[in-house]
Amino acid sequence: MMQRNGGGVGPGGQPWLLRRVRLTWLSFMLFFILVFFPLIAHYYLTTIDEAGGPDKRIFGPRPGGELCEAKHVQDLCRIRESVSEELLQLEAKRQELNGEISRLNLRIEACKRSIDSAKQDLLQLKNVISQTEHSYKELMAQNQPKLSLPVRLLPDKDDPGLPPPKSARACRLRSCFDYARCPLTSGFPVYVYDTASYPWGESLDPLVKQAFATSVKSSIYVTNNPSIACLYVVLVGELQETPSSPLPAPLELEKQLKALPYWRSDGHNHLLVHLSRKSMTQNFLYNVSTGRAAVAQSTFLEQQYREGFDLVVSPLVHALSEPNFLEVPPQVPVKRKYLFTFQGEKVESLRSSLQEGPHQSFEEEMEGDAPADYDDRIIGTLKAVQDSHLDQVLVEFTCKTPRPSLPTEWALCGEREERLEVLKASTFALVISPGDCQLVASAGSSMRLFEALEVGAIPVVLGDHARLPYHELIRWSEAAIMVPKPRITELHFLLRSLSDNDLLAMRRQGRFLWETYFSTSENVLGTILASVRTSIQVPAAPIREEPAQEIPHKAGKMAGTDANLADNGDLDLGPVETEPPYASPRFLRNFTYTSANTYQTWNRAPGPFHLFPHTPLDPVLPSEAKFLGSGTGFRPIGGGAGGSGKEFQAALGGNVPREQFTVVMLTYEREEVLMNSLERLNGLPYLNKVVVVWNSPKPPSDDLLWPDIGLPIVVVRTEKNSLNNRFLPWDAVETEAILSIDDDAHLRHDEIMFGFRVWREARDRIVGFPGRFHAWDVNHQSWLYNSNYSCELSMVLTGAAFFHKYYAYLYSYVMPQAIRDMVDEYINCEDIAMNFLVSHITRKPPIKVTSRWTFRCPGCPQALSHDDSHFHERHKCINFFVKVYGYMPLLYTQFRVDSVLFKTRLPHDKTKCFKFI
Repeated sequence: MMQRNGGGVGPGGQPWLLRRVRLTWLSFMLFFILVFFPLIAHYYLTTIDEAGGPDKRIFGPRPGGELCEAKHVQDLCRIRESVSEELLQLEAKRQELNGEISRLNLRIEACKRSIDSAKQDLLQLKNVISQTEHSYKELMAQNQPKLSLPVRLLPDKDDPGLPPPKSARACRLRSCFDYARCPLTSGFPVYVYDTASYPWGESLDPLVKQAFATSVKSSIYVTNNPSIACLYVVLVGELQETPSSPLPAPLELEKQLKALPYWRSDGHNHLLVHLSRKSMTQNFLYNVSTGRAAVAQSTFLEQQYREGFDLVVSPLVHALSEPNFLEVPPQVPVKRKYLFTFQGEKVESLRSSLQEGPHQSFEEEMEGDAPADYDDRIIGTLKAVQDSHLDQVLVEFTCKTPRPSLPTEWALCGEREERLEVLKASTFALVISPGDCQLVASAGSSMRLFEALEVGAIPVVLGDHARLPYHELIRWSEAAIMVPKPRITELHFLLRSLSDNDLLAMRRQGRFLWETYFSTSENVLGTILASVRTSIQVPAAPIREEPAQEIPHKAGKMAGTDANLADNGDLDLGPVETEPPYASPRFLRNFTYTSANTYQTWNRAPGPFHLFPHTPLDPVLPSEAKFLGSGTGFRPIGGGAGGSGKEFQAALGGNVPREQFTVVMLTYEREEVLMNSLERLNGLPYLNKVVVVWNSPKPPSDDLLWPDIGLPIVVVRTEKNSLNNRFLPWDAVETEAILSIDDDAHLRHDEIMFGFRVWREARDRIVGFPGRFHAWDVNHQSWLYNSNYSCELSMVLTGAAFFHKYYAYLYSYVMPQAIRDMVDEYINCEDIAMNFLVSHITRKPPIKVTSRWTFRCPGCPQALSHDDSHFHERHKCINFFVKVYGYMPLLYTQFRVDSVLFKTRLPHDKTKCFKFI
């Protein structure tokens, strides 16, 4: 290595320098050859071509003819020219597309800016809507909170007591009743003393005691816990006096009352009930100090009766038996054999004032107490009317077998059956109040009133000082004629001047009062308790709904829409709902009917609204009343909420801006027909849910796939096969509107929607499609059912009809059981029974919509209505129902609602004029 290095340098460095020079020279020569030589060669060749002329060019371009002489060369040339043209065209298109892309990019940018702006506006609108909804909910919560059953508040165990009243005669609810024991939401608990727990219990009439005990067991207000009771009830009569058990003396009875375990020294919140079965009842509480305890009995003296505190009650005629409605005479004809009748005798009469002094004028007599000769003048006037023979009347003032009565009171004549036969032939029945004005209420007068109402004779009460049963709550002027005794000379003219319509209305109202308040022991006790509860403004308890025992089922594929149903023509079905099912508001009038509508609820059908539980859906109704009377007291629900302000084709209709309906479908072992009917409901607007009443004891098939219509389908199991199950108030039905429909009914969506809108305008009526009517058979003197095509109708079949759920409660709990029994016997007539019920309550006919006369689907299996005996059974049903109601409640109508304007599209500038036509 040292030698190589040393040798590489050499002396003076000459070998290294020489090698470097050689490399440089070599690089230069290579650069010259590679660069300049091609240039020199090109220049040389070009010079040669130019010197030789165009014909002797070697490398220059030649004329096209020389190169394209061959055929294949010509084809290549044409291809080259074609490709060149296409390339030029593609280039032009490319430039055009680039321009279009540029313009689209500009539009995209503009759209992005618009979208961003719209998103901002949408976000602001959402915020505004959210704030508005929140404010609306706050206002609704403040003004109309969502109500439910109130929380039950019970009284405290400690009883602080009340300040003593000035006197026993001064007792009123405000001074002698402890409201603290009866909160508004207490449910009105009532404790009834056991008759065996007090000394006089053994002296009670056995029938009265047994009927009272039975009624107590059936009352929903009775409690066994005395510490939470609002009212304490003590049965004090009717007593039976025997040699072994004489009536207790007043002082002894007073001590026995004070010895009651919850009397609390003064007896506040106690009610002493004296039920009488006889026309002469001992008023043994007259000289007894009852303290702050109220008294309910049929007989009161003026100095004994405490107005607004004590109760005048009706006698207990049917102690253990219920009246047979088939034996009650019909309400028509209006005019009967006798214009009026009276049978009675004064066993102990006052001396006539005509023998005591000079004659007084009516004006002088009216200034003071009624003179004793009023009864003598009544006798003379009535005998003169009878002798005139202007009208056939029956008046008898002596009896073969007079019943015991109080002094100055007119005694009843003969047996009860004999009196009823006379009253059945009487248009009016006179009830002459006792001659002693101090006797403001008597069991004898109440018995006459009871018997007159029972057989449909309109009571005419002579004497304005008389206190009729429950007079503070019942408007007796609608069922009876109240005439002061000085007007006895004008009585005949007054009775003849009444029209037939007024007479029928009074007779119908009288039967309603009798059947509701007086007919049975349960009604008597219920009325007594309801009177106290209404006076202290405690609402009735809610009625029991029918629990729906659901049958599990499997949902299959999504249901399609039938083409026939989807084709609605020009019909606008209204806004499409995207929200979940909406139930009707409940318990909106928990306190209104008790505090504000007292007279209406006590004097209008359906039933004694205050007597028994009320429905969650307004209005309230009785559940234990045995029958329903007349009247027109139905109040539409939800009225006054305001309309939508839209034309009819786009408005939902009615005054409730938001509402849905429930389909109740009755079926019996027709699975394929049922599935097809359910599929046809797919997409139906405003449908809340479908309740399928499975009327067969055999459950559905395990492999049956139910259609998925996007809404709940509740399949309800029934206890027995009964057509009455169609109208049970199922708790699964959460809407006021019910569309009752058969499983083989075939209706289009537009027809259903139209019917629903019409029903919302007439919520108290049955609104449906197939119409029927009743007719009188002159030859057989009976009613007939007719399904022929006619312009007149009186019924709408409930196989395709809307009605209010309120009528389901009435049909199942209030309508006479005899009607439901006949429906089960014939497996028929449930639709006729519902039409009878609604017409009886509202005194209005149903409403038929569209011209459809049948609704059966083509090709469906044969139904019950195709049986030959179907119409014969319906004839029998109508005549039986008329006997039960006492008259024909169905009303004829030629009114029909068709969808003319409903289908017509009107210009927006023309719709306002149609609203006011």
